[in-house]
Amino acid sequence: MCTVSFVNTNGKIIITSNRDERIVRPNAIEPKNYGINNKKIIFPKDKKAGGTWFAIDEHATILVLLNGADEKHIPKETYRKSRGLILIDLISCKSAIEEWKNIDLKNIEPFTLVLFENQKLYQLRWNEIQKSTTELNSNQSHIWSSSTLYSKEIREERANWFYTFLDIKPEVNADELFNFHRYTEEENTQHGLVINRNDALKTLSITQAVIEKNKVEIHYNDLIAKQDFSNTFISV
Repeated sequence: MCTVSFVNTNGKIIITSNRDERIVRPNAIEPKNYGINNKKIIFPKDKKAGGTWFAIDEHATILVLLNGADEKHIPKETYRKSRGLILIDLISCKSAIEEWKNIDLKNIEPFTLVLFENQKLYQLRWNEIQKSTTELNSNQSHIWSSSTLYSKEIREERANWFYTFLDIKPEVNADELFNFHRYTEEENTQHGLVINRNDALKTLSITQAVIEKNKVEIHYNDLIAKQDFSNTFISV
């Protein structure tokens, strides 16, 4: 939920997400199929709140969460609902982008969502005051880093790593993107793609979805349990 990249290459959409979280949080449940509002949705589940940071439905709609909006905020002691549950509320509706227009986010902590729906790419943000909706060019590559963990300067530096990597590998594949998320600046435990801040805050997992026509592949790597999960399905 704290580093997300989007790449459209050789007819494939590849979305990859690193989840940074405090290690005291219970280990997540690996991605499984869930039936919600008569839709089939696959996502890893957060044991604490029951939500998720990465979900994909049977129509190959993908929704990915990052903590924070455009700038770091001061957290309140309590909020009405987990951001991970808001993600499920959106993707379990007929259209996530249409539901976004109506959903009530009062007393929800700030967040950013990356949405890929009907071949369109959106950045959705809630800054605790208002929503913002930005349609992005789905033929270009994009990267996001959470504003709660990375300063503007560090976010820009991480983006430079990403675009430099793509300059070297203009026809990048899913494995290469996964390795970018796994090994970039490996010795930089504070701001690299996989972090470990004093054994208190770590990158816990990497989740990746690959869409090629109507074929969808999901890969999940639990970095703490050192377990892998993969699934493939045909979107409807």
